[in-house]
Order: sequence, then structure tokens, then C-alpha cells
Amino acid sequence: MAEGFADTPRFRLIDAPPLARFVLRAPEAARKAAGKAYGLALPEMLNRGASIGERGKPGARVALHLGPDEWWLIVPEAEGPEVFGALEKALAAHPHSLVEISHRQVGYVLEGEGAASLLNAGCPLDLSETAFPPGMATRSLFHRVGLMIWRMAPATFRLEIDRSLAPYFVASLAESARDHN
Repeated sequence: MAEGFADTPRFRLIDAPPLARFVLRAPEAARKAAGKAYGLALPEMLNRGASIGERGKPGARVALHLGPDEWWLIVPEAEGPEVFGALEKALAAHPHSLVEISHRQVGYVLEGEGAASLLNAGCPLDLSETAFPPGMATRSLFHRVGLMIWRMAPATFRLEIDRSLAPYFVASLAESARDHN
């Protein structure tokens, strides 16, 4: 449980395990080469996520298409250097930018039947399952905190926040949670 957040029967906030995170900026031609090296096809469709393996476990992979030429790649922390090297090698013939952002970000999983409603307390997006179905990913705000939101399942959201803003985010989410009980 994230420090300062009290789980309820309707939702709970879980700290993500230690993860390596990369931002890949590359033209379309590089997407397939990157996906092959990464072991997971990078989503073609904008604002979509894909994953394989159990989150945080060896071999797990997440790829989120967040901009026209931007993907976030997330793997277990111990695999970060190997994955980074494999991507750099596969992309050597393509113009690209690959930046590790592991220490800049902190991740959470918000799950439960009230998770979408709780996020909507501070997020301007319509997070109903119809408007924001499982697999969708984007950037938005929760109150004043910028975050990445990926709906992993109907009642499960992956959230990535700048580490320096995480205490404020958790406190804001906890305050919203008190109003949702």
C-alpha cells in the first residue's frame, strides 16, 4: 500500500515494484525493430498499451504509445541495462532517442470497482470504461500533478508520476478517497 493512502473495499493503491523505464522517440520505421529487440510489439495505435508477463516479474514487458513517435517501455529494474543495450543495438541504423527515466518516475496501481470514479475526482478525462477502455493509455492531470494513466483492466489503472510529486499525488488521492466512501 502507498504510504498515506488507506485502502477501502472499493479501491486500493499499490506501489509498483522496482522498474526500469525508458522513453523511446523514433519514426515509424524503427517501431518494428524496437519491438523485436524488446520482445513485445510496440503498439501502432496512439494512446494504447500492450504488455506480456506478470507485472514486475522477470520477462515482463510494458509498451505504451503516448505520442505520434513516442513509446514508454517498462521492465523489471534488474533487466533495464540488458533491455537498454538490446534496444540501442537494434535501433543503431535508425534515427531515435532512447532515454532512461527510471529514477524520475514512481509507479502505482489503483484497482477496485471505484478506481475510475476516484481518479475522475481530480482528472478531467472521462475515465468511464466506454470512453477509456482497457488498453488505453495517455497523459493527463490529477489536480495539479501530471501523470500517465494506463487502464490495464476494467477496474485496474497503472499510474506513473514524477517522483518529486508522488507525496502530493498520494495525499490528494487519499483526500479524494475520503470523499468517495
